[in-house]
Amino acid sequence: MRNNRQRSSNLSFAARAAQAPRIATIESLDQEGRGVTHVDGKVIFVEGALPFEEVKFVSHHVKATYELATTVEVIKPSSQRVTPGCVYFGTCGGCAMQHLEFSAQVAAKQRMLEADLWHIGRVRPEKMLPPIQGTPWHYRHKARLRVRYVEKKGGVLVGFNEKGTSYVTHMDSCEVLTQPVSDLIVPLKALIGQLSIKQSVPQIELAVGEDATVLVFRIMEALTDADVALLQTFEYTYGAQVWTQTKGPDTVKPLFSHGDKLHYSLPEYNLQYPFSPIEFTQVNPAINRVMIRRAMQLLQPQAGERIADFFCGLGNFTLPIARSGASVYGVEGAQALVKRAVENAQLNQVSQVEFAESDLFDMTTESLQALGAFDKWLVDPPRDGAMALMKALPDAEDTVATHAPTRIVYVSCNPATLARDAAILTQYKGYRLTAAGVMNMFPHTAHVESIALFEKI
Repeated sequence: MRNNRQRSSNLSFAARAAQAPRIATIESLDQEGRGVTHVDGKVIFVEGALPFEEVKFVSHHVKATYELATTVEVIKPSSQRVTPGCVYFGTCGGCAMQHLEFSAQVAAKQRMLEADLWHIGRVRPEKMLPPIQGTPWHYRHKARLRVRYVEKKGGVLVGFNEKGTSYVTHMDSCEVLTQPVSDLIVPLKALIGQLSIKQSVPQIELAVGEDATVLVFRIMEALTDADVALLQTFEYTYGAQVWTQTKGPDTVKPLFSHGDKLHYSLPEYNLQYPFSPIEFTQVNPAINRVMIRRAMQLLQPQAGERIADFFCGLGNFTLPIARSGASVYGVEGAQALVKRAVENAQLNQVSQVEFAESDLFDMTTESLQALGAFDKWLVDPPRDGAMALMKALPDAEDTVATHAPTRIVYVSCNPATLARDAAILTQYKGYRLTAAGVMNMFPHTAHVESIALFEKI
């Protein structure tokens, strides 16, 4: 018992010591945009610190092997430190890197990608592609905003969560949402404050198309006639469509009838994509266009080829590939997106495509073979990656396999799972990582989107 009390006392002393301000030089950034340093052999993640800075920090979360800390003073600032463009940065959890100069953010993401590819996948690209980047502000066309009625804070809050908490940030604008949507935050707070169900509106999901903006109000109670009148006045005044969701995704519907529908376009391929406000589309349409162009350059689709588009969604890549004259087989796990993809192909009069619903996380060698042979693959998985799909490929020594593509273009939103899948491809399946590079789809956040090309050896 005495030894247990002694260990507890020592731990408490260590925790108290860690909470006192300390000084360290930051070595790098981690995958969440925090500074990384080491003190007495322990790794410490320091919020608000940049590489090569000397900072004073205080730890708020102490574990045996690591600590989480917050910068309280920058003693020697980095030459790449800038004044954040948003007054809520540091409190709001929507952004993590506004204090880092924009081009340096992109360079940091490139280093994160390279580090994961090597440390997790033990592979290095033969060529690093130039980063894809665009405007740093007002780029975000989709988001989910939290809503909370807090009487002590003056009423309704609408915005992203505060950093590291479940509280909603007290904010009146957002520098990464499109400007018209940012301008709606204050009117939205006033609107919800007048509703009879103001305590039963937990979130608003927003989607911005080329001709319409939709706000999906998640409502936990029925609207009164007075509520409907208020929402109708809001829609008429600000031009944003009001939709509601009472339960699951199938309950999402417009509250009023509208002429304009949500859609985005790819003019380079003469394509239009209608979509529902809760269907997955890229949040940054400008980067999406450049990303598709790069994917096409890497994939090099040719007329007469049979190409698979795995995790095809609503056909974002499928239809441009088909414009090349190739025959494209799109596979997606969500039935609603498969239906939308078929509709989009019909709308755009793209005939050489076929879509199928399948759980790609349960892919086996046998189920992959049943799809037939493909000349090339485009793979665009969610954050979990595509490990089952990669494992289903024939091993490198299988010289008689006919369904191994000569080229795989892999679009990733998680460098760690890309690296894991790259290890499978390069170490077991007979591919080489020809090229890779980042796409700054989410400026000022630590999200690392990337694209990689694998070629059969």
